[in-house]
Order: sequence, then C-alpha cells, then structure tokens
Amino acid sequence: MGNAHGQRHGHRKHRNSVPHNTVPPSHKYDPQPPAPSNSNMPSLPYAHVDSTLRALAAQAEGFGRFAVGGLHGPLCHVTSLADDGPGSLRDACRRKEPLWIVFEVSGTIHLSSYLSVSSHKTIDGRGQRIKLSGKGLRLKECEHVIICNLEFEGGRGHDVDAIQIKPNSKHIWIDRCTLSDFDDGLIDITRESTDITISRCHFSQHDKTMLIGADPSHVGDRCMRVTIHHCFFNGTRQRHPRVRFAKVHMYNNYIRNWGIYAVCASVESQIFSQHNIYEAGQKKVAFKYLTEKAADKDVEATGHIRSEGDLFLNGAQPGLMTEDVGCNMFHPSEHYPSWTVEAPTDDLKQIVHHCTGWQSVARPADQTVCTQ
Repeated sequence: MGNAHGQRHGHRKHRNSVPHNTVPPSHKYDPQPPAPSNSNMPSLPYAHVDSTLRALAAQAEGFGRFAVGGLHGPLCHVTSLADDGPGSLRDACRRKEPLWIVFEVSGTIHLSSYLSVSSHKTIDGRGQRIKLSGKGLRLKECEHVIICNLEFEGGRGHDVDAIQIKPNSKHIWIDRCTLSDFDDGLIDITRESTDITISRCHFSQHDKTMLIGADPSHVGDRCMRVTIHHCFFNGTRQRHPRVRFAKVHMYNNYIRNWGIYAVCASVESQIFSQHNIYEAGQKKVAFKYLTEKAADKDVEATGHIRSEGDLFLNGAQPGLMTEDVGCNMFHPSEHYPSWTVEAPTDDLKQIVHHCTGWQSVARPADQTVCTQ
C-alpha cells in the first residue's frame, strides 16, 4: 500500500504507490501507535467541506468521489414541510435541471410515497433539522446526487427503504445522515448502481440495515463499487452491509452489538475491511458468508472478505474463511489514489460514536452566483 503518509490532526492519507494491478500485502503501511489522551485526537475527514456551501462537490472519498450534485445549478429553497406542492422538497427534486437544494424550515416531512430524486441534485440539510418519515428517497436512473445532513425515521410499507438506489444510478454521496426504523432497509443499493460513497452516517433501531446487490440473478451487479467509511452502526441487527457481486471498501467504521452478524459476503462479492472497529454484544462472530449461484454460473459461490488492521472488541471474532487468506481480490488503490484512515483506537471509536449522523452545523455561505 502507499508509503507516503501526510499527517494532519491525526489524519492519514493513503496514497497509491503500487502498480495498477498489484494487490499490496496486508499491513504494508504501519499505522501510528495510539496517541496519548492529551495529544491530538483523531478527527473525521472532510473538515474543509463546510467552509463554503458548495465545497461538498466532488469531495467524497472513495468510489463516490466524482459526485458533484447540483454544483452547476442555482440554489433552490425549500420553504414548506408539505409532501408536495410549491416550496416542497418533492417539487425541487423532480425538476430536471441541476439544483443545490437548501432548507428554510426545520421539522418533519411525512412522505406518502417514495420521493424520486433526479440527476444533478444536492439535498443539503445543513442549517436546519429535517426529518423524512413515512417513505424514503428513491434514486432511480440518476447520477451526481449528494444527500447531506438529513434524518430518516419511521418508514412504513412493503419494500420501503430510507434511501433506495436503483437501477443504474451512479456518482452518489450520502454524508452525515441519521437513519433508523424503516420497514425494509435503511440504504439499498442494487441493479447496477455504482460509484457510491456513504460516510459519517449513524444507523440505529433497525434490522436489515444496508443491502448491496439484491439477487444472484442480477449478474450485471458485478459492476457495483461502494465505499463505506466513518459510519456508526449502533446496535443494528444485520447487513452492515450484506453484499452480492460488488466491490466494497469499508474503513474506520464502528459496528457495535450486532444481532446476527456484522458483515456478510455472498455470491462473488469482494469486501475490503480496513481499520474498522467491531465491538460484539451477545453475538460474537463478525463476518458471515452465504453461498449462492449466479444466474450465469453452474456452481454456487460465496464472497470474500479481507480484514486489514480491524479491531475486534468484547470477544468479537472475525470468522474469516481460510480461503480468504491470500485470495485474489481488489485493492482500493487500484481505483482511487488516496483516502483518510486512522488506526482503530478508542479515540477513533469515541469520535465516530459522537460525530456521525445529522449535525447541528450552520449552513455555509454560497460564494457561487448562478442564474437560472
């Protein structure tokens, strides 16, 4: 892995210094030992993205790094908590032009049906406290969407997810959202949707938390690539995530007190688990494998998990398959040149615990003048 490590406030930026198709050996880089409690604490990435309103654009780490959202469009002000109509979020999201959507009100928007988000939209909850309930957001055949600083709670109905990404959506960044208590999933990513980053989110009070790849018959999902980092899975039961076919890079997440398993690898998936914290409750085994048959194959297959520098607490056991040792799987440096990663210390655990999900942060000034 990269050996040029710049440090700032405890951050470490991985930089690719290996040939494009070379898989580096585990632990080639050495994380710094835990710092004393009176020295610099680790901190979350993205410290600069609140400097101006549109500083979020194209700043995601990982596979969603190209997501610009509504960067090139005007500001659109949500002034109503109504499900639809003038000034509503639904009205803004259905418009076809790029928009940077901000809120002039706080409160709960009760959705009676999925709210479809069209391409080139930023839904920016900074400066207010917006909760979506009833149904969720649907990102269908869209690209360049940023969802930032929202709450999702209390979604009801068959197949109701907080954020449903399918089919064929790409360049998505979900950042600083709080998600809980939906009847189906909190985030579902399926049907060839790819190049997605989920960061600094807080998941709680839920069963099937995150699904990547819905069915072994959808072999087109082999294209899917997702990064999940600095998220807190707080007592959610399973799927942190469950993966079919996709390549998933997880780093610096805190997964606590799962009810069945933490992470599940199914048919042909590749999961790179790097410097995460797995803290067990009653269930101790973190990793689960399921065998399924891809529609275009004759034999069943499971997925692969590579654990690099993960921390297992309270009796947690990885449960890695022996076949995963030295297996041929992707490395993030083949796909993006840098990412911020910390050693999995107690300090990092505390920061991810307390600084994920919706945040009471002021809406930055918009320094870009856009005209309709």
